[in-house]
Amino acid sequence: MEVPEVRYARSGDVRIAYQAFGTGAVDLVYGRTAISQLELVWDEPSVAGFFRELSTAARVILWDKRGVGLSDRAVGTPTLEDRMDDVRAVMDDVKSRRAVIFGATDTAAMALLFAATYPERTLGLMLIEPTVRGAWAADFPFAPRPEEVEESIRLSDAEWGSPAHIGQLLAAYAPSRASDPSFKRWFGRVVRFGSSPSAAASLARMNLQIDVRAALSAVHVPTLVMKCPGDRSVREESSDYVATHVAGAHLVSIPGRDHFFWANPEARAASLKAQRAFLASLPSAPLDEDRVLKTVVFADIVDSTRLASRLGDHGWKELLGSFLAVSRSEAVRFRGQLVKTTGDGFLATFEGPTRAVRFAQSVQHEAGRRGLGLRAGIHTGECLVTENDVVGIAVHLASRICGSAGEGEVVTSRTVRDLSVGSGVRFGDRGAQEFKGLEGTWETFVVAAP
Repeated sequence: MEVPEVRYARSGDVRIAYQAFGTGAVDLVYGRTAISQLELVWDEPSVAGFFRELSTAARVILWDKRGVGLSDRAVGTPTLEDRMDDVRAVMDDVKSRRAVIFGATDTAAMALLFAATYPERTLGLMLIEPTVRGAWAADFPFAPRPEEVEESIRLSDAEWGSPAHIGQLLAAYAPSRASDPSFKRWFGRVVRFGSSPSAAASLARMNLQIDVRAALSAVHVPTLVMKCPGDRSVREESSDYVATHVAGAHLVSIPGRDHFFWANPEARAASLKAQRAFLASLPSAPLDEDRVLKTVVFADIVDSTRLASRLGDHGWKELLGSFLAVSRSEAVRFRGQLVKTTGDGFLATFEGPTRAVRFAQSVQHEAGRRGLGLRAGIHTGECLVTENDVVGIAVHLASRICGSAGEGEVVTSRTVRDLSVGSGVRFGDRGAQEFKGLEGTWETFVVAAP
């Protein structure tokens, strides 16, 4: 097989580099770890051989994430929503209606969100050593502590791409090949051509903020989780956690000590066997597409009765109609939908939390221009989508959060904050609250002014 042609898909203003190759009937969108470089894949026989074998079971679509490799570099810190957009852009460019999404470590967080948000585009998930939370927490002690990551960044920044740096990386990620001079030279080129030290540091710090655990219950597609218990760079408990919290997920152990599973013949063979079997087992019938991950925005006008009484029926109708019309337009601008009005407010849904927050800030501004006091509540969760409505606990929670907000405030759940990694949105802790009809306490946050 010849080296596949590199092509580019447009995702907004960003170009995403990809290659498509293979003879299989299933499309497989393959997202690799932090640093990649499409063309250099084919210079290392063990990697090239792995993808050539995999391409007999699927049409493989390799892509470089924005900010690394051959994709556009000067893109700032990407959000998880940005990366989902990039996957959709690549799929659209190769005319793939539905695909299996592969995610390794940090890319797995995006893959999980993609499957929950776009089940109609997702045949299944294949994950290896997935990162669902980037930093240590008392309820997730399997992730590194921030100070450990900062020390790693400091050491890498000082000797980026040098023989010593590459040796340190291989000792952690591919110990079976660490003494192979040819492999070391190749991997050094991948690191130097794949990313700058500043971009890698920015990505590592962003990954610390990842926490997609709340979205796992919304994943309803066939899922394969692979882990390597001998890998010392990633705790296997993270894979166990995903396999436990994604309904029906299948967990497979890969032998060896290499994080780069394709670097070791035994691990490469075991992973290929698991992936080929998974691809062959996928159902041909459409899956349930009514349950999706949505970000729900509830907003209402504060003290609307008093205002309507002062303006009169005609004046109030005109003012409210003007505000709802611009709100509907703004929802479309932020790629959402104003689902319904609620007398003096509305319910809107979005495919991601950052766009929902930006929308809420925008309509707050529009309300202020019209002399209206608006409050908004936002939550991301699984919803049941009907023909003209959206229902579920997530909708009720967004409504309750809205009710807790003051005039001029946008208040969100913790899930919204956690999924807004890299967006630049600033959140202030509002504290845990109890809401009528909902069990437990809920952490809430107020969005700072833009």
